[in-house]
Parts: sequence; structure tokens; C-alpha cells
Amino acid sequence: MNQLNHTWLTIDCDDIRHVPKVQGHPTRSNSKPQSSRENLSQQFISGMNGFENWMDKHISPVTLFIIADMFESKEFSKWVDTILTKYGDRITIGCHGLTHRSWSAWPEDSDGFSTALKQATEIIKQHVGKNWRPWFRAPGGYIAPWMAEVIAQSGYTVDSSINPSWLVKKKSGKGNNWKKVRESIIDSKIIEREWLNKWGLPVNGPALSLFPLSIIAKSAWRQIPPILSVKQALNAPENPSFNITTIYWHILDHGRKNGNWSPPIPNSRFSLNIARSNTESLKTVN
Repeated sequence: MNQLNHTWLTIDCDDIRHVPKVQGHPTRSNSKPQSSRENLSQQFISGMNGFENWMDKHISPVTLFIIADMFESKEFSKWVDTILTKYGDRITIGCHGLTHRSWSAWPEDSDGFSTALKQATEIIKQHVGKNWRPWFRAPGGYIAPWMAEVIAQSGYTVDSSINPSWLVKKKSGKGNNWKKVRESIIDSKIIEREWLNKWGLPVNGPALSLFPLSIIAKSAWRQIPPILSVKQALNAPENPSFNITTIYWHILDHGRKNGNWSPPIPNSRFSLNIARSNTESLKTVN
């Protein structure tokens, strides 16, 4: 039985050193040396604090997609421990790669991708314990058809990498398109949770702050369905009977406006979620 549509809140944990213009892309990355993996940028630190301030204002769940090399930072590792203790089941953790390599922008390398994904999985699972979920998001949304089989063979049940906009079709790899990526994911028996678009344009991540896409993004986000409850979010993304609208932003975004930035989600969506969560709690108690 199909469920009503719900919104899945997802957040990527890239630091500034991970963006394609800095690393991981064959043509977009510059030659400047990377900052130490042990040190977080000031904007990311501000974003961590801003994220907690935002989480304290509601009771909705989120999924964090983490790049494994972030755990080379003691400060980041400690922060993850803190928020998992503080928020419990409100947070689930998926994989955003070992580094932020834009795999589909490079020649096909199934062995290299498999090795990196295995290493990333082990590292993240070791740090997050029961909050781990076998859900994958390709760095930068760079996903090609050949990657689907590797993702499935690595034990992942959900992929959330497709940004089905014509504007970023090249991220599906040379000679490919989003239709081919979808077909490969279906053939690999993975559930795909594509990102919300409007009028065929991106409305997530960088689009939230890039004019004029930011205007379209905010308009699209005002129309999202109710947010998944905590109980639903634990497994709904991998349940094909759930109709899900996926939106995403970055921890770095929470560092904007002096750490006071919040995603442009209508308060009514949180209110509906709170009411539903309270109802579920009452049912559990009774």
C-alpha cells in the first residue's frame, strides 16, 4: 500500500576543502594544496554550532551524509559523538564517499570506486554505530551508470545522488543521461531517492544561495509535503512503499548569517510533524 508523500531531510557534511573546485574533479579542481584534513574550516565549525541551534528548535529527523575522511579531524569526530548522544534516533548517517572524488567525471574505475567505498563504509560505521544506514550519496551528485552495481555489491540499499535536471546532466558521465543512471540503479535493485527539482531546475544544495535559482528553490521548498516522523525516517528511505520528496543542504550552510541560517522550510511542516510524532508516541505508550 502506497503511503502519502513525505519529505526526507538530508544534509551533506562537506567542508570547504571538499568542493570540486578544490579537489576531486579532473578539470574543475585547482592545483592549490589542500588544507589539513585534521583542521576544520571556520565556516564548518560555525555550521556545526548553527546546526545544533536549528535542531533544538524542532523535533524532526535528519540524515547526515558524511565523507569518511572527515573523521581524520578529532574535532569532527567528537562533534558527531555529541550530536548522536544528544539527538539519538533523530539522526541517521549515510555515506558520502571516502573523499569527495567526482567519480563520474573521471574514466570508469569500478575497482577504485569499490575499494574507496569499502574503506569509507568501514570508517563511518565504526564511528556512528547504530545510527548507520546503508544509504549512499555520490560526492557532488556525480554518478554514472557503471557505479550502480558497485554500490549494490557494497551492501547499499538506497542511493540519493540523482539531481534530475537538464542543467547538470553532464554529472551522469560522458555519453550518459539520468535515464541511463536510473535504469542501472533499478537493475541493481537499489532504491533511488532523487532530489527535488522545479521546472527541471536544481533547488537543493548550492541552488539555495545562487540567484536566480535561489528564488525558484525557496518557492519549491514552500510546497514540500510533511516531514517524515522520527519513527518513519529510521527506515522509510529504503521502503519502496513510501513516496518521498528528498531535499538537501550542507552543514556549511548553517554557518551563514553568523551561524543563524536555517533551511527555508515552512514552519507548518514542522508543526504537522510534531503533531504526528506526538500521536505516535501516545500510541506507543498506550
